Amino acid sequence: MSDTLSDNAASNVHEYSVSELAGTLKRTIEDTFGYVRVRGELGRVTIAKSGHCYLDIKDDRAVINSIIWKGQMNGLTMRPEEGMEVICEGKMTTYPGRSNYQLVISKMELAGAGALMALFEKRKKMLAGEGLFSEDSKRALPFMPKVIGVVTSPTGAVIRDILHRIEDRFPVNVILWPVVVQGDRAAGEIAAAITGFNHADGFPRPDVLIVGRGGGSLEDLWCFNEENVVRAIAGSKIPVISAVGHETDWTLSDYAADHRAPTPTGAAEAAVPVRADWLVTIADYGVRLTRGLKRNVSERQSRLSAARLPRLDAVLASPQQRLDLATARLPNAAQLFAPQSQRLALARMPALKQLTDPLRARLSRWADRLPSALNVNLARSQSRLERAVPRLRVKPLEADLTRKSERLDTLGGTASRAMTRHIDIQSARLERAGKLLEALSYQSVLSRGFAVVTDDAGHVVKQGKGLKAGEAVSLRFADVERAAVIAGKATLKGKKPTKPAVKPSDKKQADLF
Repeated sequence: MSDTLSDNAASNVHEYSVSELAGTLKRTIEDTFGYVRVRGELGRVTIAKSGHCYLDIKDDRAVINSIIWKGQMNGLTMRPEEGMEVICEGKMTTYPGRSNYQLVISKMELAGAGALMALFEKRKKMLAGEGLFSEDSKRALPFMPKVIGVVTSPTGAVIRDILHRIEDRFPVNVILWPVVVQGDRAAGEIAAAITGFNHADGFPRPDVLIVGRGGGSLEDLWCFNEENVVRAIAGSKIPVISAVGHETDWTLSDYAADHRAPTPTGAAEAAVPVRADWLVTIADYGVRLTRGLKRNVSERQSRLSAARLPRLDAVLASPQQRLDLATARLPNAAQLFAPQSQRLALARMPALKQLTDPLRARLSRWADRLPSALNVNLARSQSRLERAVPRLRVKPLEADLTRKSERLDTLGGTASRAMTRHIDIQSARLERAGKLLEALSYQSVLSRGFAVVTDDAGHVVKQGKGLKAGEAVSLRFADVERAAVIAGKATLKGKKPTKPAVKPSDKKQADLF
C-alpha cells in the first residue's frame, strides 16, 4: 500500500528537461541578482584572442567565475592583473553549457587608493630590480635639438603649452604622435608611439621625446604606471622627458625617463635653450675674440718695433757695395785666366759683356716662357676659384649681415631718441635754473629801487655804523654807478635835516639910540 502511494506522489512531480531546468535556474538567478557589487581579489586572469577577459574573483572561502566582454574592456581605467583587490559591478547569470554561474562585469575599479599604492610599490620594486630605473642608464638631453617628438593627446592643453613654450624659447620642428592618455587603451597606444618614434618610418627621427599629460587622480594617471609603457621608455634609443601630471604627481614613467619635468611647460624648457640668450652670448664671444686678436697683433707689433731691426736698404748696402767692387775687377780677371788664343778677343771686348751675354740669352728665353707659365697658373687658379665660389656660404653671411644691420639701425634709432629726450630734459632743467637764478639775483632787487653800497676797496657795506663822516662810497643802481660821501649825522626817515640852532650871546646888543 505504501509503495503504491509513493509511486503516485512521484508521478505528480513536474518533469523538466535539462535545458528547461537550466533556463529556469538562469532566469531565477538573473531575477534575484539583477545587479550586484562585489569586492574581492583577482585570481586567474585570461584575455582571449577575441578580446574578452575571463577571470576569477575570490576571497578566502569562495571563487566566482567572471567575464568582461570586449566592449567593456576598452572602457576600463586599468588593466586587470592577478592579485589586484578590486570592486566589480555587474549582473549574475549562468552558463548552461557547463552548469556554471558567473558574474558579467560592466565596471571595475581598484579597492581604494591603498590598493593602488600597494600595486604601485610592488611594480616599482620589480622594475627597479631589473635595472630600468638605474641612473647609470640615463642619457643626457641634446643641447640644441632639431626635431622634438611629443606623445600626448592632440586635444588637451598639454600640446598647446609645449608648442607655445618652444616657440618662445627656441623654435624647432615638433612632431606630435596623438594618443589617448586615459583608459585601458592608453598604455598600448603610448608604448606603440614611443616605439614608432624610435623606428621613424617616413618622417625625421626626433632628437628628444616628450611623453606627458595633464594632472588627474591616481586612477587617471595609471596608464603611465603600466609595465609596457615603462619598458618602452626605458628601452627607447631617443632620450625621453616625462611630464605627467603636476609637480607632486609621480609615476613609474618618471623613474624610467632620462629626465623628469614637473609640468609640460617645464618639459619644453628642458628640451630647448633660450635662443636670445645664446645670440647675446655668441655676440659677446665674437667681440672678445676680436679684442683678443687685436691685442695679440698689437703686442706683436710692439715687440717687432722694440726689436729695432735694421732697414732693408741698410742690410743690402754692404753686399751691394761688394758686388760693385767685384764687377769692377771682372775684366782684369777674365784677361788673366783666359787662354792665350782668347786674350786678344777679350782685349777688344769688355770682359763683363763677354760673361753676361750668355746669361742675358738664358734670361731672355726664361722671360719668353714666363708669360705663358703665368697664364697657365693664373687660369688654373681662376678655375679653382670659380669651383670654390658656389661652395661659399655667401647667402647666410649676407642674411646675417642684413639682420645685424637692421638691429644696428634699430639700436641707433633708439639711442637717437633717447639722446634727444635726454637733451630736452636737461634743457628744461637749465631753463628752470636760469629763471630761478634770475629771480634770486641782486639785479632784480636793484631794479625795484634799491642800491648796493661799496667802500673804496670794493667791499659791500652791509651796515652803516662803521662808516665815518666824509668817507667816500660808491652807490650802484640798476642802471649806473655813482660816487657819494657820507654826511655827519644820520637823518630820521621821512624828515629833512635841520640846521643847528644858534646860541644867544651873553653880551647885550648895543643900542643904536
